[in-house]
Amino acid sequence: MLLETINSPDDLKKLAPGQLPALAEEVRAFLLETVSSTGGHLGSNLGAVELTIALHYCFDSPRDRIIWDVGHQAYTHKILTGRRDRFHTQRQYKGLSGFPKRCESEHDAFDTGHSSTSISAGLGMAAAAALDGRRSHAIAVIGDGSLTGGMAFEALNQAGHLKKNLIVILNDNEMSISKNVGAFSSFISKKMTGRYFRDLKKEMQGLLKQIPAIGSDILHFARKAENSLKGFLTPGSLFEALGFDYLGPLDGHDLTQLVEVFNNINDLDGPLLVHVMTTKGKGYRPAEETPHKYHGVGVFDIATGQGGVKASVKSYTETFGDAIVELAEQDPKVVAITAAMPDGTGLNRFAERFPDRFFDVGIAEQHGVTFAAGLAADGFRPVAAIYSTFTQRAYDQIFHDVCLQKLPVTVAMDRGGVVGDDGPTHHGVFDLSYLRHLPGLTLMAPKDENELRHMIRTSLYSGSPMALRYPRGAGYGVALDDVMKSLEIGRGELLADGGDVWIIAIGSTVYPAQQAAESLKTKGIAAGVVNARFVKPLDAELILSGARRTGRIVTVEENALQGGFGSAVLELLFDRGMQDVKVRRLGIPDRYIEHGSQAQLRRDLGIDAEGIATATELFVRS
Repeated sequence: MLLETINSPDDLKKLAPGQLPALAEEVRAFLLETVSSTGGHLGSNLGAVELTIALHYCFDSPRDRIIWDVGHQAYTHKILTGRRDRFHTQRQYKGLSGFPKRCESEHDAFDTGHSSTSISAGLGMAAAAALDGRRSHAIAVIGDGSLTGGMAFEALNQAGHLKKNLIVILNDNEMSISKNVGAFSSFISKKMTGRYFRDLKKEMQGLLKQIPAIGSDILHFARKAENSLKGFLTPGSLFEALGFDYLGPLDGHDLTQLVEVFNNINDLDGPLLVHVMTTKGKGYRPAEETPHKYHGVGVFDIATGQGGVKASVKSYTETFGDAIVELAEQDPKVVAITAAMPDGTGLNRFAERFPDRFFDVGIAEQHGVTFAAGLAADGFRPVAAIYSTFTQRAYDQIFHDVCLQKLPVTVAMDRGGVVGDDGPTHHGVFDLSYLRHLPGLTLMAPKDENELRHMIRTSLYSGSPMALRYPRGAGYGVALDDVMKSLEIGRGELLADGGDVWIIAIGSTVYPAQQAAESLKTKGIAAGVVNARFVKPLDAELILSGARRTGRIVTVEENALQGGFGSAVLELLFDRGMQDVKVRRLGIPDRYIEHGSQAQLRRDLGIDAEGIATATELFVRS
């Protein structure tokens, strides 16, 4: 087994080039065996095996910095850089991260998890090397999906201007380029990167410049002719217009070709883009045939490709998707927007039912929100469905293009709270804090899937900017009302009264708060429970009544404590002159939360039923 001998990139370099394809097959089998047992990102990693081997074979990590955009295709990178023996712990509680992390290995040049960042980071590293006088490579590996993000083009634009030694690898698994063009372009790329061709080109340029009067004109014409020819023969004219040399497209599964090209470009100067064609799910037929289903997977059977038993209770995502379809059937002004996540946000049914009213903007959350604002400005009812963690990218657009203009856009934030195995880059634990201070924005979170349906309707017909967040995973299986209704804005719900303390909870913490109150009852503590529903505006009358009655308030949220729901309650009490009321806030502390199951993380954070009960009992008896 070749793989068992590889514990670092130095070990990889000891192999003969002819051994690399066999190693690739071993890596692919190892990935399938491990990910089928642990879950994770499968399709993207199967597609990047040969590319990763070639990069580590030809370049010198960590001196050469390899930056993986998003990072969900970096499993082979982790396996080849000394983490094979621990790879079975990836995305497990206190195990390896599913994404590159600088604190995990010197070979992880940059923490990633969100898209379109690699070229910016790589350019920064290239500039740092130039300032330090170091000869090293910065290599940004970015997928064609991530290249739809505006930040990637901002970085490409500056890289072409700065002319630093940056290599961008475009891992393209979506574009359709015919075999003959690809083969010819691969041939041209290999020949044009050879040392003989490069040296000859430099000598000819120098010779032409020395010809009196006409030398510069001839050189200009030669360059123009070369660019025209390459633009005609290859799809790289856009990148060359941005100041990059373009090579490709290359077959991303041909290790001989990849190694030859990567060795040839090892001593090139200036910005270079290498276009590599790969196949998502390469080597595993179910993943190749339906790559969208194998992007992120749970535990599954390799032989059949089937996962575990599907939950019988609908998820919040499915409930949201069904509700939007139902409302759109009644109202032709309802439109839906996603940022490259139609399945993940539950909008796939909407897309099938109303293709003309569904818009996938690609990985471009900022554009998506302003696009929604434009629709709203002309009388439509847009819903922008974006994961909470990715909504962070569109903060300025929510402020400037939605709230400032008082436009009726609904921002539906899936994955609010801790999300589990993807870790700190994906937890949606800041949205209540970064949105509640925006003037004119109503912010809410449902206690269950039935209330989610009513909140969606409330948002669409409020006539003002709205945001709602809901958690990842299954709902509670509660009965769904036949008809969706609009809730009274800013009105909470008293679920239980109590004279000793009131627990005021929001969203996913409401049911655990109710369970905690039942547990406290057995210990002689009468705890009231409030489903706040709204973070902004708060139900001031309800909250103040509990504060007057008990003198003790416990707030619970699956959000950062800094500036979150509990902070809003404290501000309310202070503004109303009730500083003597004792308050205990439960939520996410001032640190990033690592990966683990939602249940484990909630237990660690003390926001499950047991943690709420324990904290409240100590608070009351103190």
